Amino acid sequence: QVQLVESGGGLVQPGGSLRLSCAASGSIYAINAMGWYRQAPGNQRELVATVARDGNTNYADSVKGRFTISRDDRKNTVYLQMNSLKAEDTAVYYCNAAVIIRGAGLRANDYWGQGTQVTVSS
Repeated sequence: QVQLVESGGGLVQPGGSLRLSCAASGSIYAINAMGWYRQAPGNQRELVATVARDGNTNYADSVKGRFTISRDDRKNTVYLQMNSLKAEDTAVYYCNAAVIIRGAGLRANDYWGQGTQVTVSS
């Protein structure tokens, strides 16, 4: 019913920047919180940043001051601007959205994207 498609990952040198995008499509009535998570090899998936419907944001301490999350509700899209990238930012980045399905009441369900690889290396 709902698909999340990420884009923007790739290989970048330390200190560089990348911008991730995640577009939601399907039978969407509204989207509550949207966010980005990441998982490095051998590690558990961890929160990177979230943005609420009212625009409030939350960041992991490790990315504060370097990453910026934003959303465009007209496009059902969430973005992650990543600056001053470090080798330890290397991971698969996953988009998450709490979506209220059209015609299915007001309960929000969690959906995940397929993941996009970000590699920071010289």
